[in-house]
Amino acid sequence: MHETSLGGTLRDYLSGEEIDETTFEEFRQLLARLLVEEKGYPKDRLVAKVPLTYCVEGEEFERVIDLVLNDEHGKPVFLVMFCAGEVATFERETVCAARLIDGGPVPYALVTDTMDATLLDVRTGEELARGMSAVPEYERLMQMVAEAEVKPLTEDQREKQTRVFHTYCGFVCGDHCEVSLPPMPSLPLKK
Repeated sequence: MHETSLGGTLRDYLSGEEIDETTFEEFRQLLARLLVEEKGYPKDRLVAKVPLTYCVEGEEFERVIDLVLNDEHGKPVFLVMFCAGEVATFERETVCAARLIDGGPVPYALVTDTMDATLLDVRTGEELARGMSAVPEYERLMQMVAEAEVKPLTEDQREKQTRVFHTYCGFVCGDHCEVSLPPMPSLPLKK
């Protein structure tokens, strides 16, 4: 399922602005509210719908990261990706996004369908916790971030991560699917 407009608008929890209502926006809003109201994240450090632009063989693509938490200097330290499907199938894509995001890599990432979640160590790609209880409290996350070993990607690592990332989401551009199927072979008509 791809994110599509539902034709209406709603008030964004983080910015207070009117935004387009989409198939995923209600979930993005629930995630932002959970992080702020239940987990203690500063509202002014969460940014929704952050574009991750990448290039493969000279062609530019963009994938939206649902929520990014920035530190006090504006550097991303945590990202959250919403998925419409089995959470485990989106873990590798989420790790790649966390490694490729501008200003990153970030040390930790979360992928969730709002009923299940996986907290991921971006450096190793390993699952740290599973279930909605995997969403860390803000203070605990900041402790983890302070202790994390984060190294920038080399150009070779960036190229490889970009290709893996594109494998997972390269067919989705904007809010429409770019998958094209080969033409059906002509079959002789029976008389």
